[in-house]
Amino acid sequence: MVGAILAPTDPVFAAAIVGRKDVPLRVRRLLNVESGLNDGLALPFVLIFIAIAEHTDAHWTHIGLELVGGLAIGIAVPALVALAWRLKLLTLEPRLQPLGGFAIAVAVFGLCHLTESNQYLAAFAAGATLATLDRLAAERFEPFGELLSEVTKFGALLLFGALITPNLLSHLSAMEWVLAVVIIVVVRPLAMWLSLLRTQLPGAEKFVAAWFGPKGFASVVYGLLVLQADIPNGQLVFELVAITIALSIVLHSSTDVPIAKRLRFEPPDNLPRGGPERSEQT
Repeated sequence: MVGAILAPTDPVFAAAIVGRKDVPLRVRRLLNVESGLNDGLALPFVLIFIAIAEHTDAHWTHIGLELVGGLAIGIAVPALVALAWRLKLLTLEPRLQPLGGFAIAVAVFGLCHLTESNQYLAAFAAGATLATLDRLAAERFEPFGELLSEVTKFGALLLFGALITPNLLSHLSAMEWVLAVVIIVVVRPLAMWLSLLRTQLPGAEKFVAAWFGPKGFASVVYGLLVLQADIPNGQLVFELVAITIALSIVLHSSTDVPIAKRLRFEPPDNLPRGGPERSEQT
């Protein structure tokens, strides 16, 4: 259960890596795609493990429909909107175009809430669909979306910080602190390194991809699900998740800038660059 809760990553807390144009595009896209997928894919496992701990039915059919529904909504809504925008009658006023992507996000979230579909997979699929079908809308939304993500990150950190109380930290044993460090320093980097072992990525890029797996708000939400479920040792699970996220934020946010500065190099000729940058297209 702890592994499933801490599997999601959040590149927002390593913005100096995923947001720098001088960092190889392959690395930035790898971290973005990973974080977009693992939020939604980890949730079913969390729910299954909670059901097992409660000795109840895991409702496999419902979980499957939740995943499929999230992908379907995430693809269908932006696709329909992108096609509608091509009609002159429904064209957005230029200064309001940045709100188009936000409107799609609200519609996707609302439909997922009504149908109990997976909102994380829906959000990732919606972003990929919109960027594929309407590049202009995605580009117009990007500056507004970046500001919105910064505000959201601040709110998430504020809420999470309120949960890290001295009372919670005082109950932690030395073994729990050691386990949190092992999860960040050993488990995640080793798993990622093994998955990239047979790729042609340079060693520096493999290191960056393996190290920068910061735990984010999805893990906080999943930890709260366990806490609310009132399962045996649920409080212990949440405490371990909380200190791991806190350590991850500190370690990853403090190492992204120096590593990004050292990662300025041209990729070998036999490796794909991951696509042209916007500045190259213009």
